[in-house]
Amino acid sequence: MPIDWDKHVLAPLAQVFAEPAEYIPQVGDPYPITGVFDSAYKDVDLIDPQVDATSTKPVIGVRRSIFQAEPVQGDRVRIPSAATLFLVREVRDDGHGSVKLMLADTGLP
Repeated sequence: MPIDWDKHVLAPLAQVFAEPAEYIPQVGDPYPITGVFDSAYKDVDLIDPQVDATSTKPVIGVRRSIFQAEPVQGDRVRIPSAATLFLVREVRDDGHGSVKLMLADTGLP
């Protein structure tokens, strides 16, 4: 029997760690979401087996089931705790019902 990751893992985690945000798709109206925000996520890019590059960027992890449509690059997310509007740079699906939105600061509240 397959595991319902959203019901048994992601939803309980979101109840504890997620914070409110506003998702602003390129097409359609903004709507509320919740997600686990990290203003200083460290991303490692392996350039070759002996060289890697580390960058720090904001991200928010969100349950896929709460989106009204698939999140895409170019959408925006307003995070009240950061008092910032972010641009979605990349959408990374974890394969278990969650997506990590790699964000860029727009400089706007």
